[in-house]
Amino acid sequence: MSIDRGKDRAEGSSESPSDQPVTPSRYESQKRRDWNTFGQYLNNQRPPVTLSQCTSNHVLEFLRYLDQFGKTKVHLQGCIFYGQPEPPAPCTCPLRQAWGSLDALIGRLRAAYEENGGTPETNPFASSAIRVYLREVKECQAKARGIPYKKKKKKASQGAADDESSSMMRFS
Repeated sequence: MSIDRGKDRAEGSSESPSDQPVTPSRYESQKRRDWNTFGQYLNNQRPPVTLSQCTSNHVLEFLRYLDQFGKTKVHLQGCIFYGQPEPPAPCTCPLRQAWGSLDALIGRLRAAYEENGGTPETNPFASSAIRVYLREVKECQAKARGIPYKKKKKKASQGAADDESSSMMRFS
């Protein structure tokens, strides 16, 4: 009996691993949802915009449109809580999309664009205008919350500091 089962496997049965549907990863599912949402956004424009007509301006409009669904409180400059990471009371400042969410969304859409036939040279999600917008959102949200973003130190100076700390550890 066990010989027959082995023989079936060797000859190949009707059920092979490639016949079973592959469950997409969470990232792939989210990327598909984001791509479909963006496509719907373009279709709802008056007049509708095709993917070949899509520019970085359409992407920027889409990102601004998404702000209305945001959950991150971003204090305005006139707000008494502007610059406070944890304000003591509620205020009327708007909710916006968090910078990290927008950054991740653009990454997924950038990949989806190329997977759906777009070329890297024409990718509207990879334009400098999008990078500038994301940087401005990051800085604005950091200031509104009172969190300073510091530029990372260069690798060379970081390496010297690592050498010192590792030599200190050897002698202690």
